Amino acid sequence: MIEFKENNNFYIITGGPGVGKTTLLEELKNRGYSIVPEIARELIKEEQSRNGNALPWKDKNLYKEVMFNRSINSFEQVYKTLNISNKSPIFFDRGFLDTICYAKLIQSEIDEQMELYAENWRYNENIFMLPPWQKIYETDTERKQEWTEAVLTYEKMCETYSSYGYNIVEIPKIAVRKRVDFILKFIKELHR
Repeated sequence: MIEFKENNNFYIITGGPGVGKTTLLEELKNRGYSIVPEIARELIKEEQSRNGNALPWKDKNLYKEVMFNRSINSFEQVYKTLNISNKSPIFFDRGFLDTICYAKLIQSEIDEQMELYAENWRYNENIFMLPPWQKIYETDTERKQEWTEAVLTYEKMCETYSSYGYNIVEIPKIAVRKRVDFILKFIKELHR
């Protein structure tokens, strides 16, 4: 059985592709906050460098499985190394529920184990969601989705997190420093 794990200091920053997550997380890191990098992009780079198959344009199901397992390992590693007295926020560039969203997008099975983790391992109930922003959207060697797919991903992401009881906090389309200020102000007000 999967034991219950929750940490109210684990904050997810997510959204569709190309919405400015990485830039936002870099700004949080520059301000001294702990961040956990995105698993998907790291996995894609690894698979491309070794000509592997766990890629969304090669073997979508293998990609989903590896991404989910790595996301769970990342959560657990941060959870185990966390000092219990630490109340500082830790920001995750996506979470394991993003993989469940991906599974829905590709119409792949969401198995019982994935459901158990989603129901029992919890991030802070407030998920920071970056909406599609065509002005800053661009593709690259790891991000190959068209704009319409990016919008659909955002919609499914909101639906997925909401279905597991998370509150979606949409980040405004403003300069990165102001986006970070918005997030930090939101968190500060939660702890009043």
